Amino acid sequence: MYSDTSGSNAYFAFLLLLIPVFLILGLIFYVVYAFFLMKVFEKAGVEGKWRAWVPVYNSMVLGKLGDVSPWVVLGAFAVSAVLGQIPAIGFVFNLVAVAVVVMYSWRVGLKLGKEWYLLLLWLIPGVGTLIWLGILAFGSSRWNQNVPPSPWANSFIADKTQWQGVPPQASNGGNVQGGYGQGGYGQGGYAAPGTQAPGAYPPPPAAPGGSTPPPPPAPGGPTEPPRP
Repeated sequence: MYSDTSGSNAYFAFLLLLIPVFLILGLIFYVVYAFFLMKVFEKAGVEGKWRAWVPVYNSMVLGKLGDVSPWVVLGAFAVSAVLGQIPAIGFVFNLVAVAVVVMYSWRVGLKLGKEWYLLLLWLIPGVGTLIWLGILAFGSSRWNQNVPPSPWANSFIADKTQWQGVPPQASNGGNVQGGYGQGGYGQGGYAAPGTQAPGAYPPPPAAPGGSTPPPPPAPGGPTEPPRP
């Protein structure tokens, strides 16, 4: 029996041509994604630009900034990659990973002054995620971690890890390094304990013997005592 294989050979050759195209597009997407992520990390005070370029690890760092434990992020990705391939029920595990990404992405956007509905940009095929991340990276908003605590702050999902170079988040109960001078502290009239608030007058020096000197005369010179 004669079998025409010309059609299958042409289809196979077409796939071979598409593979390099998809690889190049995927590489371009990841380079732009990592670059935008690097800018977000800079706003958040993360040390080391390399963190934004390491696959999976960069999502774990983003999870920490979004008040989600990086190990929960890693576990969600692992479960999705392994169990997400199960027929019929695999999509449930994929939805778990998507939910974790949405959680920490919402919190990161909130700390950059963006509302939750900006995540709807993800619905744009191909470039939606890049548009969302580009807005966070190049917008004028500054990082503010002093936002209301996350709904999961007291659960196992919350980030309690300490990673050198990744600042803990006050919004998640973290001990903020540097304390004052971040997130609005030390600005607009607030001062750290033991320091002088901006624009305040220094206290008068104590007189010898520990007594406080009398207050200075009122402007305009001394007033005369009333005449009888």
